[in-house]
Amino acid sequence: MDNLAYKEEITEEVPSLQKTPYKRRFGDRKDGRLIRSMDPLAAVAPFIMSTRTGSQNLFKDFVDIENINKFVHKKRSEGFTGFGTMHVFIAAYIRMLSQRPALNRFISGQRIYARNNIEIIMAVKKEMTLESPETMVKFFFEPSSTVFDVYNQFNEKILSIKDAVEEDTSFDALAGLLGKIPRFALRWTIKFLNWLDYHGWLPTTLTELSPFHGSLVVTSMASLGISPVYHHLYEFGNVPMFMAFSGTRHENIVDRNGNVKNTRFFDFSVSSDERICDGFYFASALKELKKYLTNPELLENPPEKIVEDIP
Repeated sequence: MDNLAYKEEITEEVPSLQKTPYKRRFGDRKDGRLIRSMDPLAAVAPFIMSTRTGSQNLFKDFVDIENINKFVHKKRSEGFTGFGTMHVFIAAYIRMLSQRPALNRFISGQRIYARNNIEIIMAVKKEMTLESPETMVKFFFEPSSTVFDVYNQFNEKILSIKDAVEEDTSFDALAGLLGKIPRFALRWTIKFLNWLDYHGWLPTTLTELSPFHGSLVVTSMASLGISPVYHHLYEFGNVPMFMAFSGTRHENIVDRNGNVKNTRFFDFSVSSDERICDGFYFASALKELKKYLTNPELLENPPEKIVEDIP
């Protein structure tokens, strides 16, 4: 999907889905609820490990893509034009967050928050040429979103492959505005924005537009023909996860009956902020993600229940 063109009017209203069953209290942010019941070690971790890049874990995993391919072909035959692996991957991640909400936490101002909604950010290449610029697109979802919700929102956001090449996204417009500020002043502007963000005072219009504030940044290496990179986390903003995945690879494996089978996999890499949850919880979330990737039919309907993060 990363080679699809994207067009969005600069004046287009950014959708806000920031809802929470908890009443906002002192200490909460506009984009998240302060978690007050963390164990002492987790609460002091943002002070001991004060930077996001210094707290990131890196790992790589893979998934048998056979069931995903069958599901994709079935949906395309049903009339879902352009339906692909990316829709399944993002829908599976959203479903995982609905059951393992701690991975939707973030750290700002050295405090841990539960994000109010799910924000997925994608790096999009406007054209598959060396000179073509890359932009960032943000999608807003509810924990109850299905794979069809993902597909529909993608179609709404990614409008045209050819006609949008010359258009700027809202993020491009903001970046262009910042780029016009003289270098000495831009440095202090960014510091001021960081200071506002540290205290939770950054305007909602900026946090909803910013590709540095969200649940996950995802990118595909498939069209580039390379393995997924281990991408660093951003110090600006509060994104706790970055995932990249590659195209299909073939590997001969031996099944339990001793037969050699040529199997197709896709690899994905993860960079995560280890301060948002413990390793046991993270491993459980990864298993939950792979459950939906290997059984994509589960993503056609909303989850039976949505698990809320701790108070």
